[in-house]
Parts: sequence; C-alpha cells; structure tokens
Amino acid sequence: MSLSVAARIARRELRGGIKGFRVFLACLALGVGAIAAIGTVRDSIEAGLEREGAAMLGGDVSLEFTYRFANPAERDWMQSAAEDVSEIVDFRSMAVVERNGTTERGLTQVKGVDDLYPIYGAVELSPEMPLEQAFAGKNGIPGAVMDPVLMDRLTVRPGDVFRLGLQDYILMAELTREPDSTTAGFTLGPRTLVLAESLSQSGLLQPGTLFESEYRLRLDPETNLTTLNTEAARALEGSGFRWHDRRNGAPGISRFVERLSAFLVLVGLSGLAVGGVGVSAAVRAYLDQKTAVIATLKTLGAESRTVFQVYFIQIGVLTLLGVLIGLAIGVIAPLVFAPIISARLPIPTAFGVYPMPLVEAALYGFLTAALFTLWPLARVEKLRAAALFREASGRLTGWPRPLWLFVTTGFFALLVGSAVAFSGQFKLTLWASGGILAAFVALVIMAALTRQIARRLARMRALRGRTTLRMALGAVGGPGGETTSVVLSLGLGLSVLAAVGQIDWNLRSAIARDLPDVAPSYFVVDIQNDQLAELRHGLLENPAVSNFESAPMLRGVITEINGLPAREVGGDHWVLNGDRGLTYSAEPPEKATVTAGEWWPADYNGTPQISFAAEEADELGLRLGDTLTINVLGRDITADITSLREVDFSTAGIGFVLSMNPAALQGAPHTHIATIYADQASEGVILRDLANTYPNVTAIRVRDAVQRVSDVLEGIAAAVTYGALATLITGGIVLIGAATAGERARTYEAAILKTLGASRRSILANFALRSALLGFAAGGVAVGAGALAGWGVTRFVMETDYSFEPVSALAVILGGILATLVAGLIFSWRPLAARPAQVLRAQE
Repeated sequence: MSLSVAARIARRELRGGIKGFRVFLACLALGVGAIAAIGTVRDSIEAGLEREGAAMLGGDVSLEFTYRFANPAERDWMQSAAEDVSEIVDFRSMAVVERNGTTERGLTQVKGVDDLYPIYGAVELSPEMPLEQAFAGKNGIPGAVMDPVLMDRLTVRPGDVFRLGLQDYILMAELTREPDSTTAGFTLGPRTLVLAESLSQSGLLQPGTLFESEYRLRLDPETNLTTLNTEAARALEGSGFRWHDRRNGAPGISRFVERLSAFLVLVGLSGLAVGGVGVSAAVRAYLDQKTAVIATLKTLGAESRTVFQVYFIQIGVLTLLGVLIGLAIGVIAPLVFAPIISARLPIPTAFGVYPMPLVEAALYGFLTAALFTLWPLARVEKLRAAALFREASGRLTGWPRPLWLFVTTGFFALLVGSAVAFSGQFKLTLWASGGILAAFVALVIMAALTRQIARRLARMRALRGRTTLRMALGAVGGPGGETTSVVLSLGLGLSVLAAVGQIDWNLRSAIARDLPDVAPSYFVVDIQNDQLAELRHGLLENPAVSNFESAPMLRGVITEINGLPAREVGGDHWVLNGDRGLTYSAEPPEKATVTAGEWWPADYNGTPQISFAAEEADELGLRLGDTLTINVLGRDITADITSLREVDFSTAGIGFVLSMNPAALQGAPHTHIATIYADQASEGVILRDLANTYPNVTAIRVRDAVQRVSDVLEGIAAAVTYGALATLITGGIVLIGAATAGERARTYEAAILKTLGASRRSILANFALRSALLGFAAGGVAVGAGALAGWGVTRFVMETDYSFEPVSALAVILGGILATLVAGLIFSWRPLAARPAQVLRAQE
C-alpha cells in the first residue's frame, strides 16, 4: 500500500472526531503556549529597549568616568564629535530634614544635571512644571525634585526644605518619571534630582569622593556608532571611560531579561516534558482502542509500515493542531495582558507578534510530540494480526525495533540542542535537561517500585481482613493501571515546584542566617583623610559600638591581563564588569590569610604589586607573576600579582578583590570606607551623630540594603514560581486524563464489587486510598528531585550553603496526595452511580 492509501485511511478515521485526544491537545497546546508567551514577552521587552534606547540612555552615546570629571582634552573631543553634550554627576548621600527639634535622614541617590538634561525623553513632575522652574527654587534656595518613596520616608512635601551635605534645597515637586532611570542599575536609595552647579557648596564632591560622571552625547543621525566607538578608544586611550550607546541603552536589563527568560523557557520545557507524558498516554490509550482496526488492516494485507503510516499521519495532524492552538495562546495571552505587564515593568515594552518565539515554541512542540509518541506508535509494527484478534481488547506491549530507539534518542538530542541554541545558556540548559531526564527516570523507577511494593503488601497476612486496603494496593500494583501515568505526570510537575521552593528558601535563609551575627550595622563611605582618626575615636568611645573597621577606598577598571584586553582573557566575569573597588595596605589585613606568594615589605617602594582574592583569581585563571593593568582616575597602573589571599564576602564586612602596595597609589586622591558594628537599638542615634558631625559622609544601613536585595529576589522567585505552576497545571491535565481513561475500568470494578456485596462507602474508600498512595509516591520522588536540584543550584550557581527545607517538602507531598485524591474522587462518582446489571450486561 502506498502513502496515499495510508493518508486516505487516516483521514477517514479522523472524521470520527478527537475525543481520545483532548488530553493530547491540551498538554501540547499548554506547553507550546507557555514557551511562546515567555518568548513573546522577552522579545517585546527587547524591542521596547531598542526603540527607547536613546531615551533610556539619555543620549545617543554615554561616556562614564569613575571618581572624576572629564578633563579639557576629553571634553574637547566629545564636543567635536557631538551636536550636544550633557554632563551628569551621580553619587549617594544623606537627605536631612529638620523640623520641630527632630531630624529625619534618608539615603538617596543624587543626580546632578545641567541645563541640557534630558537630551531625550522628558522628566515628569507633580505638580507639573518645567524642570528649569523646579531647579530655580525659591527665596534664594536652589530647588530639587525627589522620588515619592523618599518623600514619604522623610515626611516632606513640596515647599519643605532639606539638606544635602552643607547645602539647603527646597523641594519643588515629586519626581514621577525619570526617562533614564533604567540605566541606573541597582541603587540603595531613591532618587533626588538637582542642578549640578548647586552642589558646589555642598561639600559632597571632594577629591576621592565616590561619584561617577557621565556625558550624554546627541549625535547627527547619520553618525556611524561603531566608527565613533573606535575613534573614542583611540582619542581617549588610557582614560578608563566606559562606552554605551543607543543600540543597547540598558545592557544590564537586557542581560537580566535574556537570562531570566532563558531560565523560564527551561521551566516551560519541563512543562512540555510533563505534557509529553500525557501525550504518550493518550497515544497509547488510543492505539489500545484501535487493535481491532489494526488487525483488520493487517488481515486485508496492510504492511506494518502502512499501519504505522496511518497512525503517524493522524498523530501528526493532531500535533499540528495542538501546536497551532499553543501558538495562538502564546500570541493572544501576552497581548491581552500587555497593559498589566507593561504597568508592572519599569522598562518600555513593544508588544506585538514576533516570529522567533513562535518558531522556537513550535519546534519544541513538534520535537516533544515526536519524542513521546514514537515509542508507543512504533510498537504497532511488531504486532501480528492473529495476536491482535485474540487480544482485541488488550494493550499494546513489547519493545519497538532498535531503529526506533535510535531515532527516539536522536529526537531527544535534537530537543536539547535546540534548547541550547535558543537559550544561549549552554551549561544551564544541559544541567536542566539532565535534571529533567534524571527526574523522569527516577519517577519511572518509582512507579515500578510502587507497583511491586503494593503487590507485596496486598499479599501480607497482616492485612488480611482489611479488604478495602488490600483492594487498593492490588489496584496500584496490578498491570494496566494508571500508576505510571499518575506518578510521572504529577511527579515531574511537583519536582519543578519543589526545586523552586528549596532554592528560594535557601537563598533567603542564607541572607537572614548570616547577617545577624556577623554583619555590620552601617557601611560608611566618603570619609576624608583628615576625618578618619577623629571619627574612629568618637565611635570607639561609644559603648554601643563593638567594632570599627576602615580601609582606603579607590575604584578602578581592570583593562588588561598580561598585556591582553581583560574581557578577552577573563570573559564575562563579575570582577571585570565595570569598575572595581581597590585598596592599599602596608601590612596584610588582620583577618586576611595569604594562600600563595608573599606580602610586600612595609616600606616597599618598587614596581607596583597586587594581592588578589584567591577564589576569583582561580576563576579568572590568574597565577602568581601575572600582570594586571588597572585604570585609576584615568591613569593606567600595571602591577604584578605577588600574593593570593582568602576574601570572605559572606560576612558583609570590608572585602576587596584587589589590594596594592601603598606606593603604587601614592598621590591618588581617595577617601576611606568603614564599617560600624553596633547594637541595633543604638543605630538611629549613631546615624544622627554621624550626619550632624560629618555632613559629607554617607552611611548605608546594611539591613536596608539586604531588604532591597530581598525585594529583587522576591520578584525573580515569583516569576519562576509562576512558570513552575504552569508545569504543575500541565501535570494536572495529564492527571485528569489518566483518571478519565481509567473511569471505564473503575465502573466495571465498582459493578463487580457491588455484586459481591461491597458498600458504596468501601468502594469509595478503595478509590480514595489508591489515589492517595499514588500521590504520596509522586510527591516523595518530587521532594528528592527538588532537593537535589536545589542543592545543585544553591551550591554551584549561588555558591552558598544548602540545607533541606522540610515545610515546602511536606507541602509538596501533601499537594501530591490532595491532587490525586481530588481527581480520583471526581471521576469516581459516575462509576459508583452506575447500576451493576447494566454494566455487566454491556460486557457480554
């Protein structure tokens, strides 16, 4: 028979409808829809970032300098290259409000701007007024605008006076929109916006103060950005500037969105794996019902290949239908929820229909369908007509030909390879795929063990007389039951949820567990050299202060490693991203442990030397004798690594990756950083005294910083949890499908039991017990898989200690029991209501 004949037979069978494939379509559509929706949101964000790149960046090009303003030569080059150049200075400070004999203070991120700000976009104020009017102030006091969060914290309103350093400002309006706010990255304080020239009398911008200057350039629209970047590198060589342009106005956000969406797509693949169980079960159940048709075809001379083609075409058509439904969901859902998503995101979005997420989701859908349907479909080839006639109501069993095992393996490799290509996260994708496969295998083994244990328990003498329990165990352990489908579908979904619970709890507990005992109360920055001794003495005289530590503080950019560009050698390592804190010390720090090499002599005055953090050096491949070039305040310093030391950043104390000999940084203007360890009850008094005595000093409360980090983590955890819930919903659909498929068998079983005198109550208890046992088995494996995944992510990705969290684990087990119990009982009412006589006559 030809392929056209097989297609004609397949078309005629499909006329009967898709009753047996509802679960198939639901699982495939939901998995494809989730991945398509995630990809659509990702591309919508990226399109928004690209469209608004110049406004978000504040210019066509941004040049940033650390610790200094551009010198005249650098300014001249920028003026020659651009139509307009806007200068901005950004730093942290304390906003101080005095009223009725009390003083309120709040950490703020101050942005000093010029008359050209903003080059692109618009600042929105409440009440509405031009920014120039707001900066003009009143009664000779310069004006400022402030983030409403800080206004609420300080209890100030427009017209109130506050102080930055030594300079008074009058609050003119609430800052409701800052067009370039997304480029600020993670900040510890809400924004205050002032005119830069008004800061000259504040005492906050002294030599060595921690600040960044930024120059936004408006260019001719025809300017080639790549060429201009090359010219800047040549003209400003050695200045330590950082370049950004409108092509990627918010690189940090783009990178974060890309990585989070890649992770969520992997969660979506977990959902497809769960759906694949339902797909496989639906195909197997459908073919079991078609044994008589298959037998007839073979008797009429159909070859095994033709039979395979008939059902391959049917399943292919249904797969196409399921993928199309999923793609429709993936397009429509983001568009429907676009207003909500846009309102919750602090970045621009451009929602629309993007082809690549749809191609990606469709490919995953087709590969998953092929992977999970090929095995049951291929077994049709090995069945003989005579065996099918003898067992017309039986199940398809046996192993397919080795060819199909090889093809199935190929589909799995292609699916993983596609995930790697689309996500761009090689290690993460491989680990996630391996984890899903391991969980799948573990659940298959657990299903087999559950059946075996249930059979043995049902035969135990100790259970004689407990008829209901023995029947439930016999049903779980018997052949042809729903044990494998239930344990697989629910177990995979619960495994993802369990892993998320373990990771989230360990991350939060790592912060909460470590900080109370070892963390300082405050980080203090911008301490001038002539202030350090007096500040130290005053604090140590305070009985509430248990310890005070300080160190010189500079910032620099690692530009070269062994004479080669640093990023070419060290890749995307965090130490090479932007500027890095560095210090100097004649003696090794008190708590430092030198693990390799030797510290320089106290009076050393030779070639610059570096002591590097040992762990980070190992990650970058650095060894003793390697050279680093560090740009500090526009000056390149090349130094040899002469020692490696342990740096424990988990204590939240002072820790520097880079430490140099004092002579290497001699003459460089700098300030000091300090940590104050004090009783929590005295923190407010200490802050007040610091602000009053040293207005230029900024104190950062560690607990507030930790809370900001926790808030960010909550958002990430919520996004991942939603993805895990989507996987769990897919598992629920498969669970319902398994319960629906077993309804006919339960109806017949209930009829037999009623005929033998069993009560409805005992039959219902039988069904409930078997459901609870299967839920317990699925939940138990999910807890183990989730704990293993949580351990791997916590130890190797987050690099912190792992401890098992029992509450979420117990919730997963109870959730598994409840889910199977509810599904089992819902689909037990009709079997219980059926009359035995009608059921038994129908079996004749």
